[in-house]
Amino acid sequence: MISQTVCPPAPLDPAAVAQSVRPFGESRMLPRAAYVDQAVFEWEKQHMFGGGWVFVGRSDQVASPGDMRAEPLGTGGVLLTRAEDGVLHAFANTCRHRGHELLPCGASAQHKVIICPYHAWTYGLNGALRAAAGFKNRPGFATAEWGLHELPVTEWHGLVFVDESGKAGPLADCLGSLEEHVAPYEMERLVVAGQHDYDSAANWKILTENYHECYHCPSIHPQLCKVSPPKSGENYSAPGIWVGGWMDLRDGMATMSLDGSSSGVPLRGLDATGLRTVIYVGVFPNLLLSLHPDYVMMHKMIPVGPNRTKIECTWAFAPESLARPGFDPGYAVEFWDITNRQDWQACESVQRGLSSPHAVPGPLSPDEDAVYQFVTMVARGYQGERAWTLGMPEPAR
Repeated sequence: MISQTVCPPAPLDPAAVAQSVRPFGESRMLPRAAYVDQAVFEWEKQHMFGGGWVFVGRSDQVASPGDMRAEPLGTGGVLLTRAEDGVLHAFANTCRHRGHELLPCGASAQHKVIICPYHAWTYGLNGALRAAAGFKNRPGFATAEWGLHELPVTEWHGLVFVDESGKAGPLADCLGSLEEHVAPYEMERLVVAGQHDYDSAANWKILTENYHECYHCPSIHPQLCKVSPPKSGENYSAPGIWVGGWMDLRDGMATMSLDGSSSGVPLRGLDATGLRTVIYVGVFPNLLLSLHPDYVMMHKMIPVGPNRTKIECTWAFAPESLARPGFDPGYAVEFWDITNRQDWQACESVQRGLSSPHAVPGPLSPDEDAVYQFVTMVARGYQGERAWTLGMPEPAR
């Protein structure tokens, strides 16, 4: 059982936050300030993006001994390394001498040791300090005391999660029943064959809320509605730090593409139901997984400000697909690039609308039960509960 840890409440009106945790059908969206206020964003960086397990990258980005990669995390950054024994490590991306970044965020490298580019303090891939110019035999200086600050890290189906707080408990406990939905897709064996990087002028929560409902699909997604009925499927209601559900493919459609056809091969672990549905899952706080019959699309969100989010979108396919002569991932990439841009445009308009002092939190439609699950998780976090200790609220039907 994960012990509950209370964090300071967010700098928001408690009465307004309380409206978001009312029963489904009576609740309201999050307070306007949650999407536009810098103080709220700073609180989120510390307590939501630095308060528990956060998705930081893929195992294939640090696959071999000597591989290292730096990513933003919470209020700072994390350095991932693969040591000589194959063990993955995560360290605060700050040199123990003067705090210089050991590797720029977003950069990768391959070395036998970690060398700070400022004063060349040198560390092993396991974080132990090996050399510090001018400190050898210096009285009172113990090399063993100046290793890098290590953070909890774990790999899950080829994805890397880091807990900057060290208080979240095992990731498997936090994910609850998500494992049974994701395992058949064998993401750890898939190969990334497409990537788009976006820079959206919208708050990360607006992007996530949009992802968790198709109430908007008939209005802005004609391509999506052609291959998947917007009112099909159902959302899961299960404990854990995730929200998600599934939607059907239309008859005659093999996957989500502009014409419903696939250039790849079906993922080998799927049953008949998996070959006719698409699962959409959001793992709190920054990972969106879209699981298709023949590929997996992944969005990693990197909040930059209350009104700006960078999004890294990748498409991964079975090795058998890439081995096909002339295989082109464009059938999936093009479809979702069009759909992504439609979503970002709508989300950016929401962000602009919420900049008005006259904007007030609206109600949720019966089709937005997954949005309710996400909003309630965030709101309870604002009230001081850590998301990684919460079970998902049960939406009324």
